[in-house]
Amino acid sequence: MSFKERIAILISGRGSNMDALIAACAKPSFPASIELVISNNPDAAGLDTARNAGIATQVIDHHDFGKDRQAHERQIDAALQSHRISTVCLAGYMRLLTPFLINNWEGKILNIHPSILPLFPGLDTHARAIKAGMKLHGCTVHIVTEDMDQGPILGQAVVPILPNDTEHKLAQRLLKQEHLLYPQVLKHFLRKDEPEHSVEALING
Repeated sequence: MSFKERIAILISGRGSNMDALIAACAKPSFPASIELVISNNPDAAGLDTARNAGIATQVIDHHDFGKDRQAHERQIDAALQSHRISTVCLAGYMRLLTPFLINNWEGKILNIHPSILPLFPGLDTHARAIKAGMKLHGCTVHIVTEDMDQGPILGQAVVPILPNDTEHKLAQRLLKQEHLLYPQVLKHFLRKDEPEHSVEALING
């Protein structure tokens, strides 16, 4: 077995992108091992998925910290440090990170966002893309910085927007590409590969 980087995943819900990362990391040749899954939501369905895969989990409920976001993140940081984590992947983590955690893990936090950044940062990306009359939609894996959804882009996947698309149909079709893209980009990131193109566009129906 080759050396594997110790990574953690932060989730708030079912964490379907986490599922894709778990499957990828189970391969002996993949350069990462998921050592910890943290959720701010004690009812997150993804916690059971992680436990069933034999991965350590920890709930750090943000409600316990009131409005003190940094105190919440100090607990997250302590958990990451105690598990000797080298890279953090956000997978449906529905909290904006503060400068405290971002700076402590500068260049080491990855996120997947459901749009072709820099288009449509923030929420409701599928509906916004359809409303704007876009012909293409997609997802982006990027490094997390203090500016929301504006960090360096590591990879992108693209799907066409079909004439009869609804927000749900588009989201479901794009999710398949998210599950392919995130592990691929994480692998290149950890191996410090220099891909021929910094943005990979995968046109799929």
